[in-house]
Amino acid sequence: MTTAVLTDSTACLPPELAEHAGVAVIPLHVQVGRSTLAEGVDITVAEVAELLRAGKERVGTSRPAPGEFVVAFRDLAESAGADSIVAVLLSSAISGTVEAAQLAATAVREEVRVEVVDSRTLGMGMGYAAVSAARAAREGAGADEVADLARRRCEASSTYFYVDTLEHLRRGGRVGTAQAIVGSALAIKPLLMLTDGEVQLAERVRTRAKALARLEERCREAIDAVPADQGLDVAVHHLGWPDQAEELQGRLREVCGGRGRLDLVELGAVAGVHTGPGTLAVAVVPQV
Repeated sequence: MTTAVLTDSTACLPPELAEHAGVAVIPLHVQVGRSTLAEGVDITVAEVAELLRAGKERVGTSRPAPGEFVVAFRDLAESAGADSIVAVLLSSAISGTVEAAQLAATAVREEVRVEVVDSRTLGMGMGYAAVSAARAAREGAGADEVADLARRRCEASSTYFYVDTLEHLRRGGRVGTAQAIVGSALAIKPLLMLTDGEVQLAERVRTRAKALARLEERCREAIDAVPADQGLDVAVHHLGWPDQAEELQGRLREVCGGRGRLDLVELGAVAGVHTGPGTLAVAVVPQV
């Protein structure tokens, strides 16, 4: 019995980490005008950031179609020699990706068993879970055990965001119009967090400097809440803000205490469409 692990591109897994861990990745889509582009294949994060800054073309996102999942599941089953697949995917409260995968899983059920895990998160909160799941699968764990491990890591994770403006989230339907208007009118800098799979407004802060300070404070609190003898992985995400991200990574290094990975990761193109340039996010993911 061999289990393979698949995640989607919103996990923001660095390619070298995905390859080393043995995690397959299916891309979501970025829509630019009438063109549909595969994230990380046909369009880069930098290109998305530039499109958003220019504001000349309509930019959106879409999930993989069920047929794309069918192809991905069949290809992975063949290449990995797997009789089961655990798919760790973007929160169903944010996207229809899980639904598409479930339809595909039904279509291939006579060929390979597919266990779909609704991560209820995104970014490396999901990425680290997929890596742990793949490690467990390599060590001989069955599909149920692998899926359970992925769910528990996702549930244990905390993800916080600073975005310069709520406008991109409003356009994508990720926050209410009223919240976006209030934030813009008062020049409020929003601090967001993932709660029960959805992006929620956690705090309204008056200045960028104060918002970034609160982001760091919340991350430190989340890290400190993990028992000292328990491992944890932390990822600092950014979109078009590498210097600020590196500085935050450096400040978090001491509080992490070498208990796991501390990665600097670009936010993916799909997530970037909804957050916009000038995004800083941190995923704190205890090991379980």
